[in-house]
Formats: sequence, structure tokens, C-alpha cells
Amino acid sequence: MVEIRVLVLAIDRDDDFGKKAGVKGPVIGREACIDAALKLSLADPEDSDANVVYAAVKLADELKEKGEFDEVEVAIITGHPKVGLKSDMELARQLEEVLKVFPADGVIPVTDGAEDEQIFPIITSRVPIITSHRVVVKQSPGIETTWYIIVKYLKEILSDPEVARVVFGIPGLMALLYGIAKLVGVWYPESEKIVSTVIWGTVLLIIGGIFFAKGFNFSLGSMLSSLRRAVVEQFVVVLSFVAGILIIISGAINAYLNLESYSLELIGSYPGTSLLATLIYLNALSVSIALGIAVMMAGRVIQAYLKRDHHIWYYASALLMTPALWVTIDLTTRYALAILTISDIDVFQKLIFAIFDVILAVVIGVYLRGKVRGWVKVETGGSDTKIRTKA
Repeated sequence: MVEIRVLVLAIDRDDDFGKKAGVKGPVIGREACIDAALKLSLADPEDSDANVVYAAVKLADELKEKGEFDEVEVAIITGHPKVGLKSDMELARQLEEVLKVFPADGVIPVTDGAEDEQIFPIITSRVPIITSHRVVVKQSPGIETTWYIIVKYLKEILSDPEVARVVFGIPGLMALLYGIAKLVGVWYPESEKIVSTVIWGTVLLIIGGIFFAKGFNFSLGSMLSSLRRAVVEQFVVVLSFVAGILIIISGAINAYLNLESYSLELIGSYPGTSLLATLIYLNALSVSIALGIAVMMAGRVIQAYLKRDHHIWYYASALLMTPALWVTIDLTTRYALAILTISDIDVFQKLIFAIFDVILAVVIGVYLRGKVRGWVKVETGGSDTKIRTKA
């Protein structure tokens, strides 16, 4: 016989005992555990947690009968319906209570699945685990039982609107659109292929959007709420951002439509390769990029000034550096096109201008930073705090 005290521990991580049977954990002792399991069985005969307790009691009885350990006790600990940190903290608290009553030297956890086994690290941090025991509830292989299980899970799916939308909504949408395509094909046979392609493209777009939103935890409601809040709280920034994007897009369209004439002006011929066309296109787009970014930064500066935001010095410096950005794009694309060299006087003048522009932006930014020390400092994370410093 090994002279150690062993605790056979039944784990109910999602607190089915509390929700369904009104049993509060921890439950310690053979009779108390059987009584708790009986209450849960009467409340929900299909719940497997009752079988876990019965299995734990049976295991404890077998260990006592064999006499392999000095003392054996059985107990139940229950978590919280909100499985995660809250339930694990509750399980840890109840385990401490059990160990105060029965100071075990080792634990044998009894569970009904991998979810309950996730708290094993919590148990081992307090007392060693000797071994573990998983309970698998046997099901009848008959057709009636299989059909009952299928119907039961279908009802559970239908009771959850979010799951029902995915499981039934997407196939329903596909069937609906496919039926529309077939009806249109009957009335207009010549357009059947086009309609079918458009409808299937729409279905794939919707399915892809749903999966993308689920995968990256996007919510249309939260996105609309964030957009509405941004428009209300930072209207100038949103307005300048839209204006900057429109300037860049219009510049991109204009550069594309006038690419040939711009190429003749820049290199004296039409672009012979896609690489040359891309470089010429970027050069033609450089002014629109710099102007669009400047408009966005100007909106940031105005918003910061109106709200007395401490970061106005940063936005002002970025605004002043946009001419240097234009010079950089212009010179690098021209150099890549081999229409100028580093030794050209035009290159030297533009480089001096860009360097002077960056230095000026930094100096003005440092000056503004000292002037706005008493303004509101908007910290990363969304909270606004007043900062006051001595002049």
C-alpha cells in the first residue's frame, strides 16, 4: 500500500450542476456526490456530467477496495457557464476549498472530454496528478437513436440564430439564386449563361465575405458603429481622408488616360515594355499622391488644432514633408528610366530642396511640440488624459 491520500476529482467546467440542478460546488464525499449526480440526472437525463460523477464514485470505491492508497476521497468542482478565465478561476478556488478539507497528496481527475482537461495545469500547480480518467457515454447503435440524435442537434442549431444563418442560410441562398437563374433562363434562353455566372459569382462573394468576417472576427454592426463614431468625433479627418483618396484616384485615372502623351513628353517615345510603362505611370502619379497625402495630413492638423490635440506637431511635420515625398518619387522614377544621372544640376537642386524640406519639417515639429505641452495628450488605446508640465 502506498501511504498517500488520493482525491478522485470530477470536473464540471461549464457548471451544469449549478445551472440545471442547483448544486453549488465544491461537493465533497461519496454520499454528497451521488446525491448531486442524482439531482442532475433528474434535471437533465442526457447530461454526461452525471455519468462523470458516477464514474468518479465507482473509481474511488474500487481504489478503497483494493487498498492501494492510505486514504481515498471523491469530490466535484464546478466552474462557470462562461467557459474560460472566469470558470477556471472558480475551479481553482473550489479546488483550494477541497484541499483544505481533504489535503490530498495526489489527484485523479475524471472528465467527459478535452474541454474539462484544459484545467489540468491548474490542478498540477497545486497537487500532482497521478493519472486521469475520461468517461465516454455509450450510445445505442439503433437507427431510432441515430435519428433522435440528428433531430436533437438540428433543433439546437435552429435555436441559435447565428449558427442557423450559416448552416441553413447559405445553402438556402444558393438554392434561391439558382432557382432565379433557371427561371430567367426559361424566359430569356440567350442570357442564361450570363445570369448563371453573375448569380454564382454573387453567391461566392457572399460566402467568402461571411467566412472572411468570421475568420478575422469582423462584425458589420461594430464596423458601422465605429464608422458612425469616427464621422461624428473626427469629421474633419474623415472629410480630408475622402478628399485625399479622391485626389489620388482621379490622378491615377488621369495618368492612365494620358500615359502615351506623358511618355512622349518624358522620354520622347511610347513605352516599349510594361516596366517602362509602370515607371512612367508612377512618375505621372507622383504629384497626385503627394497632394492627396497632404490633404489628409492637413485634415489631421485642423482636427488636432480644433481639439487641442498634443500630436499636432507630428501631423504638421508630416504635412510639411509631402513635398519631399513628391521629389523622392519623381527622382527615383526618372533615375530608373535612365533619363537623368546623379550629377545633373536638376537632380542636385531637387535633392537640396528635399533635404531642406525635411529639416524644416523637423525643426517646426520640435518647436510645436514645445508649444503644445499643455494640450490634451491622446494616448494609444483611446483614453484622453490631460498633461500639465512646467514651462
